[in-house]
Amino acid sequence: MVDTDFWGEGEDTRPRRRGSESTAVDLPVQSERSARRQRKTRRRGGAAVAMALVFLLILVGGGGYYGYTRLDTLMNPPDYSGEGTGRVTIEVAQGDYTADVGQTLLEADVVKSVKAFTKAAGTKLQGLQPGFYKMRRQMSAQAAVTLLLDPKARTGVVDVSPGKWSSEIYAQLSKATGIPVGKFKKVDARSLGLPASAKGKVEGYLYPGRYDLPPDATAEQLLKMMVSRFKEETRDIPFSKGAKAGFTPAEVLTVASLIEAEAGRPEDYRKISRVIYNRLNIDMMIQFDTALLYAWQKRTLDVRERHQAIDSPYNLYTHRGLPPGPIGNPSVAAIEAALNPAKGKWLYFVATNPTERLTKYAEDYEGFLKLKAEFEKWLKANPQPKN
Repeated sequence: MVDTDFWGEGEDTRPRRRGSESTAVDLPVQSERSARRQRKTRRRGGAAVAMALVFLLILVGGGGYYGYTRLDTLMNPPDYSGEGTGRVTIEVAQGDYTADVGQTLLEADVVKSVKAFTKAAGTKLQGLQPGFYKMRRQMSAQAAVTLLLDPKARTGVVDVSPGKWSSEIYAQLSKATGIPVGKFKKVDARSLGLPASAKGKVEGYLYPGRYDLPPDATAEQLLKMMVSRFKEETRDIPFSKGAKAGFTPAEVLTVASLIEAEAGRPEDYRKISRVIYNRLNIDMMIQFDTALLYAWQKRTLDVRERHQAIDSPYNLYTHRGLPPGPIGNPSVAAIEAALNPAKGKWLYFVATNPTERLTKYAEDYEGFLKLKAEFEKWLKANPQPKN
C-alpha cells in the first residue's frame, strides 16, 4: 500500500512486486506458446516432413514462377551483405522476442528482413539484455546478431552503487551521456515527483541500481527516472512504522542513508540501525564519520580531528540528533533495516578491516577503544591519501 504520509497520494493501493537491484533481465526470445508448438512439432515430426514433401511436389508440379520465388524467399529471405555503415542506436525493450528485435532493426534499416535476422539469430539471443545498442545500417543479419552479442555495442548503461551522493551520481550520468554536471544541478526538483517531505532536495531519492539511459534524454528526464524507480521499489515499505521510534517517514530515509554509508556487509545493516536507535534513546551524539565526510564532500577512511572543524548540520560531532536529510541514496535493504533494527545494546562499532568489510561492535567506550586500536593497525598497514 502506498504510504500516504510520505508521498501525499493514495490512488494506487494495488500490491506490486518489488523489483530487483537491476533493471536488466533475460530477453524472452521464446514464448511458452512457441515452446509448446515446438514440442508438438517434435511429436508430429513425421507428419510435418510429409506435408513439406507434398508442398514441394505441389510447387514443382504446379510449377510456376510464383511458387519458385515463394519457396526461395522462405529458404533465403532478403538480406544485406557485409558489416554495414554509419551508426544508429536501437532499443531492445524488456519482454521483446527475437522477432520483435528483428522488427526494430528492420525499421532502423539495420537488417533487410525480419526473417533473415531470426534465421541467423536462432536461439543465440536468449541472454540478450534490454537496453540501447549501437548498430550500423544495412548489415547482414549474421553481422547484426554478432554485434548485438558484443558487450561493447550496448550503450548508456550506468550502475549506481547504494550510498552514492547525488553529486557522485550526477558525475556518473554526465560521463555516460555527455550532459554537463551543471545541468543536473539546475534541474527543478519540483518537476521530479518528490514527496513534500523531501523539501525540494533529491538526496536520498535517486534509487541505486542499473539503468539503461535513453540516448536523447534530458538531465531532468534521467533524474525523474531514478525518482520513479525509488517510488516503485519502496512502494510496499511502511514508512509510517517509523513513528513508533519517533521518526517521520523522511527521517526513516535519513536513518537508512546513515546505515548504508556505514555498513560493510548485509548483516551489518540492522546492527548499525540498532546503534543509531540506542544512541538517540540516551541523547548521545551519533558522531558518524560518514556524515562528516558528506559535509566535506570528500571520501576517505582516515578521518581526523581536523575534519570535525567544519560548521555544518551534517557534522554529527557538534550537532545532536539526525542530520537534516539523507547523506546518500540508500537501498531497500537499508530502509528496511531503519525500520527493523536488530536486538542489542551496542553503542559503538568500528570497521576494523575495511579491506574485508569487517565491522565489530561494542557496548561501552572501553570496548570501542579496543576496536579503534584494531582499525589504527589496519590504517598503518594501509595508509590513505591525505584529505
